[in-house]
Amino acid sequence: MKPFAALLLAALALAGCGDRNAGDAPKPTSLTAQAIGRYCGMNVLEHPGPKGQILLRGNPEPIWFSSARDALAFTMLPEEPKDIAAIYVSDMGRAPSWDAPGADNWVEARKAWFVVGGSARGGMGVAELVPFGEKAAAERFAAEKGGTVMAFDEVPPSAALAAEPASGEEPPSREPN
Repeated sequence: MKPFAALLLAALALAGCGDRNAGDAPKPTSLTAQAIGRYCGMNVLEHPGPKGQILLRGNPEPIWFSSARDALAFTMLPEEPKDIAAIYVSDMGRAPSWDAPGADNWVEARKAWFVVGGSARGGMGVAELVPFGEKAAAERFAAEKGGTVMAFDEVPPSAALAAEPASGEEPPSREPN
């Protein structure tokens, strides 16, 4: 086999190795009364709206969040761990209600659709990033409550980190590093 052909075959074989959706992510944990929010230190079930959990590589215990917004903020803060194996948020399209978002209806955040900038208020009373497993469900929610439907990579940092997100803000640049 010629060196170029061997190199091309090796490159193709390795192409999927770094895919974050490769299927080797740990499964989400059921939400129980023992879940304590990372930032508020309170029982996650005491708050309405979507929840979040992050699983770090090598740690079977999830880090819990009283809102989906807090889970996304964790991924953006420079002081938080970056060895994230999975990010799960409540799929509000399958939630029993806003006050009871469900114990097992998780969607991987990087595959979810978020309603950003609408009137929905989450766990700590601030504007929530409302996650859905299906884009059509997110669009229906946005039509009713306002906001813009965005993929995970389109959510601007201010939507998760600011006291209140700026409405109509452009998503951050997605230029390669």
